[in-house]
Amino acid sequence: MDLELNGKRAIVTGGSRGIGLAVARALADEGVDLVIAARDAERLEAAAREVSEATGRRVIAVPTDTGDDEQVRRLVERTVQELGGVDILVNSAATPWSAGASADLAATSDEVVRREVEIKVLGYLRTARAVAPHLVEQGWGRIINISGLGARQANSIAQTIRNVGVSALTKNLADELGPHGINVTVVHPGLTRTERLTERLTAESRENGTPIAELEQTASRNSLRRVIDASEVAAVVAFLASPRSVAITGDAIAAGGGVPGPVYY
Repeated sequence: MDLELNGKRAIVTGGSRGIGLAVARALADEGVDLVIAARDAERLEAAAREVSEATGRRVIAVPTDTGDDEQVRRLVERTVQELGGVDILVNSAATPWSAGASADLAATSDEVVRREVEIKVLGYLRTARAVAPHLVEQGWGRIINISGLGARQANSIAQTIRNVGVSALTKNLADELGPHGINVTVVHPGLTRTERLTERLTAESRENGTPIAELEQTASRNSLRRVIDASEVAAVVAFLASPRSVAITGDAIAAGGGVPGPVYY
């Protein structure tokens, strides 16, 4: 299937590693020129070179802290200047949920929740707010928010709040922007094979001698009984970013290999 993405222009936040980097690669493979954004300038530049060399597309690194509204506005302005416009926004910039903090009520401080909401909810709001006028003006666009299956589980107050918050943001944006030809969706990954997971399992394997493949198998609690790779999540995002996805907006797409048991409708 031709996704009809050739020549489109995208911003991918959190694009220096993990799912964000995989999304950037998937979009570039489909002919999209990109601006990728993250806080670590050195890592971001390396990621941009990697994707550009592999795909032949233009990939520009713009170091950005999405916690700063002025930096977000400059990110979008730079994109429009460099690429001549913007068609797609993929929000993937987020810290690991709760950054290892305890998940029980007594340990869930105001600051823990503020930190989670600041980047993953307000950060996504800032980028959408800056990009939307450009999409509205041209009468077409796609916004895809990367959230997480934590929206459907009560494992952590902070994790659930931030992921449900992204879903609520998505639905509000979809209803407002839909009449202007803009689709907005949220993707919920589960346990995903990224650099971070590989590093963690490699350290665990060295410590106890268990092969990484076995550790992955043990950790996989989805219907497929295997870890979903970041590139597989990125393939879903690429479809949602395309004109082919016009029938889907305002909804959550789970991309975690299936949750055994519950029926979601």
